Amino acid sequence: MTDLAILAAAAPASGKLDPLQLFLDADIVVQAVMAGLILASIWVWMIIVSFSLRLAGVRKRCAKFEAEFWKADDFDALVKERVKQNIPSARIAGAGMTEWRRSMKAKGATLDRDGTRQRMAGAMESQVAQEADDLADRLNFLATVGSVAPFVGLFGTVWGIMNSFFQIGVQENSSLAVVAPGISEALFATAIGLFAAIPAVIAYNRFSHGVNSLESRLQRFADRFHASLSRELERL
Repeated sequence: MTDLAILAAAAPASGKLDPLQLFLDADIVVQAVMAGLILASIWVWMIIVSFSLRLAGVRKRCAKFEAEFWKADDFDALVKERVKQNIPSARIAGAGMTEWRRSMKAKGATLDRDGTRQRMAGAMESQVAQEADDLADRLNFLATVGSVAPFVGLFGTVWGIMNSFFQIGVQENSSLAVVAPGISEALFATAIGLFAAIPAVIAYNRFSHGVNSLESRLQRFADRFHASLSRELERL
């Protein structure tokens, strides 16, 4: 009987791979690699779903607040009311208003208009950066999984192939029936690594673009509000 005939006889009658059986038959090290990658993949998808909802919610709240803000007669009252509602635009406006009040209290006999403008701009720019950093904090895990998971899967593959060659030496038989199961289990680890990495990379790139877009929007809001406050300074 040829090697191919032996392999065919050893294969399941359905001719299909059974992922669960591949996992159960794998070496303990390869099983640990697979389990870690599966957990990472689950966590990646949890982040994808939760971050998608979070980003959409932040955009909606910012759009609603900004529409109300530019129609309001009293900016300060609206900001105080909305700043506790997890609205980045409100916190940015709050940072500008806080610096405005401090400058007005400390102006003394002469108002330093240029200094006030610079301090308000700095306060709002710092808040914009803080909002973007807070929003993008969980994206680091996606970047880590996207870059590391293929190599972890490759480690499981290398270990499984080494074990297959060890079995050849033990059984003194180099037929495909001896090495094929171990190699299949090993390659399955690489497949799981790619399954975890590919969505992570796609989501990271997409969400990074979304965060950058939101940061640009917040910066435009800050610039527009800064211009409004600057005009008020000219009237003092």
